[in-house]
Amino acid sequence: MTERAAYESRVPYERSRIRAAAIYCSDGRVGEHFDDFLQNGLGLPRYDRVALPGGPACLAGHPQAHLEEQGVVDELQFLVEVHGLKRIVLIAHEGCAFYASRLELKDRRLELVQRADLVRAAAFVARVTNLSQVEAYFARHVEDRIVFESVEV
Repeated sequence: MTERAAYESRVPYERSRIRAAAIYCSDGRVGEHFDDFLQNGLGLPRYDRVALPGGPACLAGHPQAHLEEQGVVDELQFLVEVHGLKRIVLIAHEGCAFYASRLELKDRRLELVQRADLVRAAAFVARVTNLSQVEAYFARHVEDRIVFESVEV
């Protein structure tokens, strides 16, 4: 077996933290869109990432996501304590397979549940982290783009 050469990133390392994290779905089709929105739309370069199927859905009280909920709560409490988080952004996206498959939701009801889950998840995150700056967004497909809509929490 041949040894691969090490890859060196051309992106400079920045030591300072911005004290913000985002919780979103791990769906690779929208990962770059999430980065673009968070970095350029919200001005959060180098934000801490918590990505898992369904993203903030696991913080909305669904029994099917109980194990994920505890893991994400532990991660958030760690990041608040060690990274000094002050702001948390929650993002759900249209057509999320977690909702369709694990929660067995279809069509119009799916988005209604996702938006309600963002509100529940934001309240839960504020309670378990003692942070007041928790915000939520819904990512929608518009033609060949993704548009991020604010959700009132």
